[in-house]
Amino acid sequence: MKIAFIGLGNMGGGMAANLVKAGHSVRAFDLSTPAREAAEAAGCAAFDSAKTACEGVDAVVSMLPNGAIVKAVYENEVIGHAPHTAVLIDCSTIDVATAREVADAAHAQGYKMVDAPVSGGIAAAAGGTLTFMVGGEVHAFDAAKPVLEAMGKAVIHAGAVGAGQTAKICNNMLLAITMIGTAEAMKMAQKLGLDPQKFYEISSQSSGYNWSLNAYTPMPGVGVESPADKNYQGGFATGLMLKDLRLAMEAAEGAGANTPLGAHAREIYEEFAKDNAALDFSGIIKTL
Repeated sequence: MKIAFIGLGNMGGGMAANLVKAGHSVRAFDLSTPAREAAEAAGCAAFDSAKTACEGVDAVVSMLPNGAIVKAVYENEVIGHAPHTAVLIDCSTIDVATAREVADAAHAQGYKMVDAPVSGGIAAAAGGTLTFMVGGEVHAFDAAKPVLEAMGKAVIHAGAVGAGQTAKICNNMLLAITMIGTAEAMKMAQKLGLDPQKFYEISSQSSGYNWSLNAYTPMPGVGVESPADKNYQGGFATGLMLKDLRLAMEAAEGAGANTPLGAHAREIYEEFAKDNAALDFSGIIKTL
């Protein structure tokens, strides 16, 4: 397939490279010259604008920072410039309302479009092991699925347009809550005199089992290798976790959902992000 890829940052660069590895022809665009050059080195053809990158493609994939940029790019650079037969796939994490608004604009012009935010972080983007949560009509999901499968280990149809974004922000709210709880428990056990490794061995095989403990241990030298063992570099930045928590709280307010732990997690990460936005979100343990 011929695929336009818009947004070649830490996530998008690896994703575009995996599309090339899967045998697709990738037409890449990013505002950053170094990002375009890196995409070229990975086998993509780089373009100076999203409009030209979208010419004659079978699919458009985007990975962009926020809803305002997604809306502007699709309304000004993609819709009406990509062939109407192309499936549009936005992998950014944005608010549900904007995802639906952009999809409605695309549908009005005859396009198939899905929102397909990801879980897995930079390493999974580079390794092609992302999980995609996809919102959109069944025929649009079916058209997008072969593209997404080249970049991930799991492609799950969450429901109608916006359902992918809903799944992502709810999942990451849960992740933030469990990471804070895991960090609190590990530090408490340590201060009570229990060897952190022994706590890990016990809790990871009992009712304390959770992903933040078992697969992403926040304490250096304990459990599995994680960003904690690299001074909290790499992984999923605190600033991005805070972005997702803010999106989750906006959505909760709009839906009338009661999320006291989600709200408290946002407050905790807001304070931590003031000086640590670039650190992995598991670095929250440093505050304890």
